[in-house]
This record gives sequence, structure tokens and C-alpha cells, in this order.
Amino acid sequence: MKYYIISGEASGDLHGSNLIKEIFELDKNAVVRAWGGEKMEKAGAEIVKNYRELSFMGFYEVLLNLKTILKNISYCKSDIKKFNPNKIILIDYPGFNLRIAKWAKKNNFFVNFYIAPQIWAWKEKRIKMIRKYIDELYVILPFEKKYFEQKHNFKVKYLGHPIIDSVENFKKKVSSKCFFKINKIDNKKKIIAILPGSRKQEIKKILNTMLDVVENFSEYQFVIAGAPNIEKSFYSDLVKHFDVIVVENQTYNLLSVSEAALVTSGTATLETALFNVPQVVCYKTSFISYFLAKIFIKIKFISLVNLIVNKEIIRELIQNKCTKNNIITELKRILNKENSNSMKKNYVKLISLIGNSGTSKRIAMDIIKNDK
Repeated sequence: MKYYIISGEASGDLHGSNLIKEIFELDKNAVVRAWGGEKMEKAGAEIVKNYRELSFMGFYEVLLNLKTILKNISYCKSDIKKFNPNKIILIDYPGFNLRIAKWAKKNNFFVNFYIAPQIWAWKEKRIKMIRKYIDELYVILPFEKKYFEQKHNFKVKYLGHPIIDSVENFKKKVSSKCFFKINKIDNKKKIIAILPGSRKQEIKKILNTMLDVVENFSEYQFVIAGAPNIEKSFYSDLVKHFDVIVVENQTYNLLSVSEAALVTSGTATLETALFNVPQVVCYKTSFISYFLAKIFIKIKFISLVNLIVNKEIIRELIQNKCTKNNIITELKRILNKENSNSMKKNYVKLISLIGNSGTSKRIAMDIIKNDK
């Protein structure tokens, strides 16, 4: 069969790549055309556009790039029509993918949406589009199934969270021992990881504040996880006045040897927890984006870890609270052994709520067998 997959972010590229690997295992005649990144390409997909061309963050940034976004949507529609796939799989990226879903449904394509739009946080009115244009919706957070089915009477499938597969696959295949040697890092110092995100806009907003605390922890080595879609020179300009090391495309290797981490919101908080690393969430965005978010986004937490467990087990320093002094205070707190162990105990509950590995395979099987 022919599969057309659309992902617009680094996390989608990761989950998409694992899904593609399973599709090829289950369907030996599969042909996959996709919007994604290097991971999806390595898994066997023919990439139409790289997600770095699509990655716009926040209300204001989207508005500035609206013309480009509309051109991409138009091109995507024509490319799908030309390819004429048996299956369309839309991964997250709802602003773009819901528009594609609407067009695809009207053109008699069966629409699979993998990683549900987070309408429980904002834009709840999107449920109307979801009902009308999505045939199969796969949620990846345990509380989402109850939300969609009880509040909106819309049937969804929860087959687990795909990040577990990624982390477990890494742990099976990779040894962390070589990390220090490859990156010329002193293994006598304990490491504090910095995960500033995967988009240039968010990295520019938050990284400098994170780096301001480095001088207060001279007994530790700070290491930045460089995003795979961003050139190293971008980081070089931002870190030239700080005693830090940047490693490229080695986030899991870094987390596997870290004592603690400073993390932006999103999938990275869950990945950090799965590596059993105590963390502090640090997040800043533009004033306009933050102002609008405060009006429209109605959630208690911004990190996936806190959302899943439904309590604050990770301290979230957001916008004005994300200051040098506050980061220092929280970092010292989680480096304390008693507090560190307490957070790790909460991680055990988190993992029990998410479920077992094998999510990508279960979803691939379900998509392939579904011939509605």
C-alpha cells in the first residue's frame, strides 16, 4: 500500500520514524511519502519537505509566516492528489494537519490522525473539525481517551505513548560509556543537561536565561542538547560567553549520563522523566504569544509529566517566573538527594499511567488493517 504521512515538528519526526519502521515490517510492499525530517527519511520515507521549513512557534510567529504556511498547504494538497495514497496519516501539527484533513475527507481519503490535537488545553471548538473530517484518532496521553469519549462522545484509540518505544530502543542498543570520550567531556564532573527546545525562536527566548546559572554551579558540567534540525553555528553564537558544551543530536545519550536537567515544556519533559533525571521546566515566549496564551489556554500545567500525573511533581518556571534566581533555587533543590529521590518516586507513578512499550507497532497494525 501507499502511505502519505505529514509531520511538522522534531517530535513528530521521531514518532513518525518509529511508525514507518513498523509499517515496513508489517507491509513489505509499502511505499511511504512524507513531510518530516532526517529520522523519517532514514526509516525509509521519501521526504517531500523537511519539517524545519514548517516550524513556526506561537501566535505572532504564525501570523508573520501565514503566506508561507498557506502556500505549503496548497502544495501539500496537490502532492497528495498526485501520489494518491491508500492511507493518509497526520501526525500532530494540528494547525496545518486539520486543514489537510478537511480537504482529504472531501476528496474521499480515509484520514488517520496520530497524536490528537490538544483541544483539552485550547481551541476546544476544533472538536467540530475532528468529528467531521477525522476517521480514526489515536491519542497518546492516558487522560485524553476519557476526555474525548466522555466529554465529546467521540470514540478514540489509546494504544500507549510512542516515546516509550524510542527510549527503550535507545537503552537496548546504546551504551552511555562512550559519551564522555566522543564529546571530550571530563567524566569527573557530574553533568547538568540543558534541553532548550527544537525551534530557533524558543531557543533564543530561553537559552540565555538558562545559561546565566552556569557560574553558580562550577562543580558541574553543563551540556546543551543541540536539536538535529539546527546548525551548530547557531548555538555557538549564543554560548560563546559561557562554560558549556553543545552536543548535536545526542539528547538520549546526554540524559543517560545526567544528574539533573533544565528543560523547556513538551515531549522533552517526558523523555527526561523516562531517563529518571530530576528536572526543572523553564519556559519563555514572546510577550504577545504569552499574553494570548493566558487568555485562551486553560490548563493547570505545561509539562506533560505534570499533566499526566495531574499534580506538580516538576516545578514549572514560566515567563516572568523564569529568572536566574528562581532557576538557581530550583536546581539546587532537585540536586539535593532527598528531593531527587522524591521526584524519581513520582516518575514510577507516571510510567505506570503511560503503559507498556510497543505503541508504534500497535498503531501501525491498526492503521494497516483498518479498511473502512
